[in-house]
Amino acid sequence: MADSHAKPNHDYHLVDPSPWPLVGSISAFVLAIGAVMWMKSMTLGGLKMGPYIFGAGLIAVLYTMVAWWADVIKEAEYGGYHTRVVQISHRYGMIMFIASEVMFFVAWFWAYFNSSLFPHEAIEYARTEFTGGVWPPKGIEALDPMHLPLFNTLLLLTSGTTVTWAHHALLHNDRSSLKTGLLLTILLGAMFTCVQAWEYYHAPFAFKGSIYGANFFMPTGFHGAHVIIGTIFLIVCLLRVYNGHFKPDHHLGFEFAAWYWHFVDVVWLFLFSCIYVWGSWGAVIHQE
Repeated sequence: MADSHAKPNHDYHLVDPSPWPLVGSISAFVLAIGAVMWMKSMTLGGLKMGPYIFGAGLIAVLYTMVAWWADVIKEAEYGGYHTRVVQISHRYGMIMFIASEVMFFVAWFWAYFNSSLFPHEAIEYARTEFTGGVWPPKGIEALDPMHLPLFNTLLLLTSGTTVTWAHHALLHNDRSSLKTGLLLTILLGAMFTCVQAWEYYHAPFAFKGSIYGANFFMPTGFHGAHVIIGTIFLIVCLLRVYNGHFKPDHHLGFEFAAWYWHFVDVVWLFLFSCIYVWGSWGAVIHQE
């Protein structure tokens, strides 16, 4: 019988059977059920099992992620499966993924502008009741865009520079600068998350019962989640660099992390200019 793990004599990668899609689906299902039970305070046999089911699902999802991606790294670094043709397909896949993420944020911007540009829409009489016919709604204190939001903007713009520096260093096989650039990018991303958490904690408005709060926290919160995901992406890349992975002519994992990080940067620029700056015009600015 032929060895199913032997590299075939063609440029395409026929993936071996893997348990991770099934395991990942089951884990995500358990995670979702646990989250619903936890949020709804549902019981199982008289016991509040939601947090435990959620925790089990989360651990299983994280394990699936590590094991699955470890298999992909082995295919790329040691199996020789990521040929030029396969790399092109991977790039198309990443481009389509980022395009889907763009449309995800378009939906939140759509919701924001629908509320902010038409706060007194006659058809949406309930909206006028919530907004008072103006935007920002009456009684809302907006965050000062020239304070923490501007600082976070500078952090992300700087991180875009450092990740580009790291990529340039990799192309020239400068491993020392590659590590430094990646480490700085990770630290800047972590600082952004900490500053945003502080901002959320001291925000003068809440998500619940506020059309302004809902339209603020949903897009900025999902962006914050993407920053955390991108930071983890970069941490994995840094660990791989220390393990001797990535070459000047073969570094898809790092390249995709850089693409994703630049996408996160661009989305933030739109959030900052539209929600923080434009969205605070005419509003009472919250004084911390």
